[in-house]
Amino acid sequence: MEFRGAMGGIYKLTEWVTRIAFSNILWVICSSPFLFVLLFKFLLYQTNATANDQLLLNWAMGILAPFTLFPAISALFATVRKWIMGDTEVPVFRTFFKGYKDNYKQSMIGGIFYTLLFVIMFVDYKVYMTLDNLQLVGGVMLLLLIMLFVSMFNFFSMVVHYHMSIFLIIKNAILLTLIRPLKMVSTVAGCGLLLYITSLYPVLIVFFIITLMAMWSFFNFYGSFLKMQEKAERLRLLEEEKQQEATETSALEESALTKN
Repeated sequence: MEFRGAMGGIYKLTEWVTRIAFSNILWVICSSPFLFVLLFKFLLYQTNATANDQLLLNWAMGILAPFTLFPAISALFATVRKWIMGDTEVPVFRTFFKGYKDNYKQSMIGGIFYTLLFVIMFVDYKVYMTLDNLQLVGGVMLLLLIMLFVSMFNFFSMVVHYHMSIFLIIKNAILLTLIRPLKMVSTVAGCGLLLYITSLYPVLIVFFIITLMAMWSFFNFYGSFLKMQEKAERLRLLEEEKQQEATETSALEESALTKN
């Protein structure tokens, strides 16, 4: 039964709210070990916790992230990819866990890479910002951290969209971030706005925010992908035209020689 008018709009809105909330809850479930430690760290931060306690929790989060958080995000991206590409009727549960299974290994390896890089760069940033003469370098490190953050979203988009080696995916994710600065700014602005809303209404992270961030990030990535694909197609057609012209010129020259 298809609803029309205002009733149809409400029905469509309800469908999308259900899809987004269900996929976000699946992400929370699959990321629960990491999220549990993160929540415990936040609660411990409100008390007089020792530095050793905080360090131990940081180690736990760093170890858990590649094996729980990153595969769950990839599964979420596999789901929103279908929606952005126009296939909105896919079953959320099946698509999510198929993406989880198919991309687990690459997500885990990429998670190890990004976790190590985030830790190293964040420690450098903190050190430089405490030194009077090197705060400018700290600002540069902060900019690089933001770029790394955006490249991580490109990484997830490429994991679910391409069939290539993990090293090529990481390299291309970083390169795409560098050559598409406007898309990087757009992704940062959109995700920053969603995180700001989360700070006002933390409960939204359980139901909507992460899925919306994934949708926005893949939307920007897919826009870049379509533009690059269109450019590659134009170059291919141009190359074919040049080859055709060269073939016709060669044929005319041979014909002229034959007549002579």
